[in-house]
Amino acid sequence: MTDFPGQADVLIAGAGPAGSATAAFLAEAGYSVLAIDRARFPRDKACAEYMSPEAVRILSRLGVVEQLERAGAVALEGMKVTACRGATAHGLFAQARHRPFRPTGLSVSRRILDHVLVEAARSAGAQIVERAALEELLYDQGAIKGAVIRDSAGRRSSIHARLTVGADGLRSVVARRMGRRTHSRPRRVAFVTHVSGVRQMGSSAELHFGRMGYVGLNQVAADRANVAVVVPAARAASARGRVREFFFEALAEFAAVRERVEAGTIVQPILVTGPFAARSRRVTAPGSLLVGDAADFYDPVTGDGIYSALRGAELVAESMIPGLAQSGPIPSQSFRIYRQLRRRHFLAKWIMERITRGLMQFPSIFDRTVDRLGRSHDMAHTAIGVAGGFVPLREMLNPGFIARVVF
Repeated sequence: MTDFPGQADVLIAGAGPAGSATAAFLAEAGYSVLAIDRARFPRDKACAEYMSPEAVRILSRLGVVEQLERAGAVALEGMKVTACRGATAHGLFAQARHRPFRPTGLSVSRRILDHVLVEAARSAGAQIVERAALEELLYDQGAIKGAVIRDSAGRRSSIHARLTVGADGLRSVVARRMGRRTHSRPRRVAFVTHVSGVRQMGSSAELHFGRMGYVGLNQVAADRANVAVVVPAARAASARGRVREFFFEALAEFAAVRERVEAGTIVQPILVTGPFAARSRRVTAPGSLLVGDAADFYDPVTGDGIYSALRGAELVAESMIPGLAQSGPIPSQSFRIYRQLRRRHFLAKWIMERITRGLMQFPSIFDRTVDRLGRSHDMAHTAIGVAGGFVPLREMLNPGFIARVVF
């Protein structure tokens, strides 16, 4: 059984990248932080496991990059996209118009990354309790003031907190209690595994688009690649009880990719996650906020959900630390600032997700767009920089760039 404190400055549901990074930043600032998670770390997690240089910048701030590299993390130079009719574009971080934190991103198993971040949060002074779940939120005069927590033995405790953070992922309990979750169409589901011996893996991540979905590949260790097959949710329903068979059936639509993957060996159970493009109507409420996938669960076609989680944690710290420094309830102004910061910093990802989803509905236009990006390499580099969070959206959404794509 776990002895929970009766109160904390901050209670965080979820100890993945968003929750652990938030816990570390707020604990470093001197606040008492309790973070809980249903899992026991280390554990595997369905994820593209791809990070841009901006994600690496935040990992560096948390002091864990060298540890991840010692554990086998792989440097990524960029992203290569292949459209459904064969057009290709290859964007490199180092050649984007704005200089990134470092020339390469990073790819590493979530089993390693999440455990390292949990330990970093503990080192910063946060209390992390594994195999514990948030059941209900506590309220006082209309404001959220903590939650009822159940530990691994089934014992329940009421934790009172000045700030309650929902970092509990796609199926966030905190998000559901705060307001309705919406899903954009088309709804997609990912089947993710690790494969050793995949042929012709380079130093960039890959996205291969097909008629019904897409496949992502990137190296996550010296001889291990992350392979993610993403299909419409309606089609994924036929995978029940036959996930492995379905994985290869869906992969068969990408002939060149399938040959490369089948040359290797699956070394991790195939994990399933989705549907994507989920968003919470409310990301803040008096006394509470959402971060990471609990706030927005992006379709992985935009890449780097880990960056969104880590950057979200930075925005929580930036907006909430001044409010926590004041006595009494956290001022509403702090929550307003958090919403504004999220809109400012994630607008590019929201727009790129919608543009890409729209283009996928028209294969010929999508293929031509990728071809134009591929023929003008600086445009591909700009696009990967915008997706990676270190190039401003205005570099793409301007008449000159759009004209080069269209004409």
